[in-house]
Amino acid sequence: MNSTTIITIAIAVIAVLGLGVVLTATRRSDMSGVGVLSRETRKRDRNAAKTARKARHDVEASAVAVRSSAVATMPVAEVEPWVAPDPEIIGESRRAFLNRATFTLMSASLGGFAAALIAFLWKGAEGGFGSKINAGKVEDVIGQIRSGGGFFYLPEARSWITEYPKESLAKAELVYGGQAPVLAGMSAGVIALYQKCPHLGCRVPECKTSQWFECPCHGSQYNRVGEKKGGPAPRGMDRFGISVSSGFVVIDTGTVFGGPPIGTNTTGQEAEGPNCVGASGDH
Repeated sequence: MNSTTIITIAIAVIAVLGLGVVLTATRRSDMSGVGVLSRETRKRDRNAAKTARKARHDVEASAVAVRSSAVATMPVAEVEPWVAPDPEIIGESRRAFLNRATFTLMSASLGGFAAALIAFLWKGAEGGFGSKINAGKVEDVIGQIRSGGGFFYLPEARSWITEYPKESLAKAELVYGGQAPVLAGMSAGVIALYQKCPHLGCRVPECKTSQWFECPCHGSQYNRVGEKKGGPAPRGMDRFGISVSSGFVVIDTGTVFGGPPIGTNTTGQEAEGPNCVGASGDH
């Protein structure tokens, strides 16, 4: 291949390449114009957006200013004229309150006392402890004492009833002469002893073996007619007055007579067997 042919081919290739470059540049120029705003158009759009934002801001500012400056109008309230209270009326009300309170408290106290008094009297009227209690016929009472091994307990009277030997009445008159109701029962052959120990109030049971009353709390001991034989008790067992009406033994539990002093032993009874509570003490 000669040089002329080579040059011809080279020129043809260069021409084809140049044509391709021109076509490519033209296409880019055409594509760049499709859907792209010009600089002036974009500038106008920005100015229009700023103007719109400023307009909105001005509207909102105006609305806020209107709301802030608006004042709610309330109806005028009617006010009653103030009148100073009357001091005398205030004082009278206070005094009236105190008077009513005092009257109410006094009434409640008196009512409670009256109710308690009525209950106490009503209990006595029913024949309970604190009234006169019919223990039965004399012979029946003595029969129950003997069948009980020398002791008869009457729960309604809270009492122990035992026999009093008639041969000891002469000594009894010297000791119990000032307690006529008690001496009357002894004369009928019976004596009513209060169940409480004079020491500290414990209920005193009988002791079948010694035939005494022996307190389990602190060891006080009494013979069968309630005269102290030992222990810390300050006196013999207290007792009730007895009357015999139409052959019936009536115990008056409304009055308690103090027991005989220490050392009294009108019956001479000593322990008839082993003691139930310790040994007999000094008396």
